[in-house]
Amino acid sequence: MQLNDFDYSLPEELIAQQPAPRRDASRLMCLERGTQTVSCRQFLDIFTYFRPGDLLIVNDTRVIPARLLGNKETGGKVEIFLVRRDRNGAAEDWLCLTKSSKPLRPGTRVALSDNLTAEILEEAENPYRRVRFQGTGDFLQQIEEIGHLPLPPYIRRADCAADRERYQTIFARESGAVAAPTAGLHFTETVLRRLRDGGVIITPLTLHVGLGTFLPVRVDDIRRHRMHAEYYSVPPETADAVNAARDEGRRVFALGTTSVRALETAAAEDGKLRPGAGESDIFIYPGYRFKLVDALITNFHLPKSTLLMLVSAFAGREFVLSAYRRAVAERFRFFSYGDCMLII
Repeated sequence: MQLNDFDYSLPEELIAQQPAPRRDASRLMCLERGTQTVSCRQFLDIFTYFRPGDLLIVNDTRVIPARLLGNKETGGKVEIFLVRRDRNGAAEDWLCLTKSSKPLRPGTRVALSDNLTAEILEEAENPYRRVRFQGTGDFLQQIEEIGHLPLPPYIRRADCAADRERYQTIFARESGAVAAPTAGLHFTETVLRRLRDGGVIITPLTLHVGLGTFLPVRVDDIRRHRMHAEYYSVPPETADAVNAARDEGRRVFALGTTSVRALETAAAEDGKLRPGAGESDIFIYPGYRFKLVDALITNFHLPKSTLLMLVSAFAGREFVLSAYRRAVAERFRFFSYGDCMLII
């Protein structure tokens, strides 16, 4: 399993810089594993692939405005990027990425607003620093007011007011992600209502998407790559719904690779889904045997990424890469604000 095995050529103009005019106006590519066929459709055709009794698992994480801009006491500009709360530290200790003209030493204080400051505590696991935030009022509410939405670097523009709504899924409830579970961006309340009217059961879990999902793989032998942990939670109701569906032979659709990772992390060896919360550092690549997921709704992913490796594990590397080549030829839009893929 070499890193170059998951490369493909993508013209830069196919990287979506803006969302579609409507959430559900994107295109859909369907990969049918049993017949090894690929079809190009519109997203609203997704209804034709569901059957009554199918279970759709959605991720209800909410993206926080994780890019914080401030100044050192000397006046120097600093950017702090929240990655995840340090669950072994004080209430508002976070693992962060930082950017400044000079390295930030422990003890450095950064003013973010009139009533919120950040103190660099220490270097953590590379490339992170441990940062403590101090101020009055609720921390997450404060960053909602001063923070910037963390659009991915391949979106080559600053975040704007419209992104506050469009870079959140309609399922977003639990704050903590630093990137959106982008497969969910295509769904609207109208789509959900039509699915439910067709007998589809929809139930949530949480996985707070962190940078570990997106950090580049820096080893040629992908088996040596290690994922950074991300917090997940599976409610008892969702575990019961999944286990009942498996027992009754009904299909489990995962909305997004994040839902897949949470499900497969929480799956017991006997194929039962266990409720509860924890940290997921599961790395899924070809050769992995899926325990719970029968179908996957996802977006198109970066070359050489762990997400492309997960999709390749689910559908087969050669089949997936051939579909990606067709998506390029058919001028599909790629990545977070891009088009959608269904694998059944």
